[in-house]
Amino acid sequence: MKEKLELCEVEHVANLARIELTEEEKDQYAIDLKKLLNEVEKISEIKNYDEELLITPVEHTVSLRKDENKRTISFNEIKKNIPKSSGNFVEVPVMLHE
Repeated sequence: MKEKLELCEVEHVANLARIELTEEEKDQYAIDLKKLLNEVEKISEIKNYDEELLITPVEHTVSLRKDENKRTISFNEIKKNIPKSSGNFVEVPVMLHE
C-alpha cells in the first residue's frame, strides 16, 4: 500500500478544486490525501455494510389534506385592518439595519 499519492494525482485534485499549490504543499497533500482515502476505504471493511441500511428507526406516514374550496378574503376586507395602503399594496415602514 502506498503511503502517499502521486504528484500528478494531487495536481489533478488541486485543479478540480481550482487551487494553486506550492511544491511543499503538493508533497504534504500527497500524504494527507492518502491518509484520508485510507480512512474512507475502511468503510468497505465494515461487516454487512452493503446490506440494507436503516436510515431512520421511525416510520412516518404522510396524510395530505383534501383540496376544498373555501371563502377567500377580498383585499377590500383586508384594507380595513391595515394602517396604510397604496392602491393594491400594503405600505410598511422601512427597516434598515446597519
